Amino acid sequence: MNEQALRRSQAQIPNALTVFRILLVPVFVAFVLRSDQGWTVTGAIIFGAAGVTDQVDGWLARRWHVESRFGQLADPLADRLMIDAAVILLWHAGRLPLIALLVILGRDVLLLGGYRFVMERGYDFKVNQIGKAGTWLLYAGLGLILITKHGTEWPLYVFWTGLALALGAGLIYVARALKVVLSR
Repeated sequence: MNEQALRRSQAQIPNALTVFRILLVPVFVAFVLRSDQGWTVTGAIIFGAAGVTDQVDGWLARRWHVESRFGQLADPLADRLMIDAAVILLWHAGRLPLIALLVILGRDVLLLGGYRFVMERGYDFKVNQIGKAGTWLLYAGLGLILITKHGTEWPLYVFWTGLALALGAGLIYVARALKVVLSR
C-alpha cells in the first residue's frame, strides 16, 4: 500500500470512531432500559467506550491533520446523543433530578438551533478547553452514576461540575458567535 493510500485510509479512522459512537447509542439505551434503576455495569462500559472514542477521534484527527467537515459536525452530535440519552434514562430511573434533564436538553436544543444560524453568518466553532473538560466530566459523572447504586451522591458532584463547565463553554461560544455575527 503506498503512502497516499495509507494516508487516505488513516484519515477515515477518526470519522469511523465517531460513527461507531453514534451506533453505540441504541446499544447503550437497551442496556440502561434493562437495568436496575439505572445501575448497569455493561451500560457504563459502553458509555465509557463512547467517552474514550470521543477523546481519541479528535486527538487522532488533529495529530494526523485529517480534520473533516463531517467530523466537525458529527463529533459533537455523537456526544449530544450519548449524553442526552444517558441524562434522559437516568432521570427516568430517578437517578438525576429534573433540572439536570432540563438544563442538558435546553442547552443542546439551543446549541443545535443556534449552530446553523451562526454558521451561515461565518462563525466557525472551535472546541475550547473548557468545553472539552466539561464533556469529559459529564461522561465521567454519568458513567459513575451508572455504576453506583441509587442514593450514592458523590458521582453527582462530578456530573454537576461537568455541567457547569459545559455551560461556561457554551457562554464562551455564544459570546464569540455574537461578536462574529454582529460584526458582519
